[in-house]
Amino acid sequence: MNTYSSGTLTAPSQSTATNRVLRNTYALLALTLLFSSAIAGMSMALKLPHPGLLLTLAGYFGLLFLTTRYRNSGIGLVMVFALTGFMGYTLGPLLNAYLSLANGPQLVMTALGGTAVTFLGLSGYTLLSRKNFSFMGGFLMAGILVAFLAGLGAVFFDMAGLALAVSAMFVLLMAGLILYETSNIIHGGETNYVMATVTLYVAIYNLFASLLHLLGAAGGQE
Repeated sequence: MNTYSSGTLTAPSQSTATNRVLRNTYALLALTLLFSSAIAGMSMALKLPHPGLLLTLAGYFGLLFLTTRYRNSGIGLVMVFALTGFMGYTLGPLLNAYLSLANGPQLVMTALGGTAVTFLGLSGYTLLSRKNFSFMGGFLMAGILVAFLAGLGAVFFDMAGLALAVSAMFVLLMAGLILYETSNIIHGGETNYVMATVTLYVAIYNLFASLLHLLGAAGGQE
């Protein structure tokens, strides 16, 4: 049987390696989502306070740095769960705030359903079509940076309209990030399942939080 060689791997070897990364990514992503949900539930039950913007950013970027630093070792796996657990903890107080509203449970379930449908739909489309979305990388990086800075401005200057615009931007950007990262995995651009998991988790987290914000505003609750 003929094989096509690309670098040091034959085509079947590349396919096997890609499938392994994809399988490991989705398995770890499922575990981190369950773990993060459990921590969020504990945070809600104990009515723990939100750590605040500065501590949230410090915890997120610090744990993300450690995850990236140790992505090729067992410590990297520990850091993934530390990062997603921390993000789950920050989600608990937010969910409690929304659930205290008259239509809070409906808002949360709608945002959760929208997040699930978006992720599964975009991932499934990319996996089935095998389209390469690597061209979106530069746009997504620039867009996320702009949205992040605009979000900080909305918080510090208490600009509700800008905050809504940022949430809308993040919905689109996170949808694009799901397409990009899934494509990156199946086309061999991402070979580390730890980093792939973190990227997809962050996309899901931000997508859910942004949808929740938009739905709350649309319902006149914010």
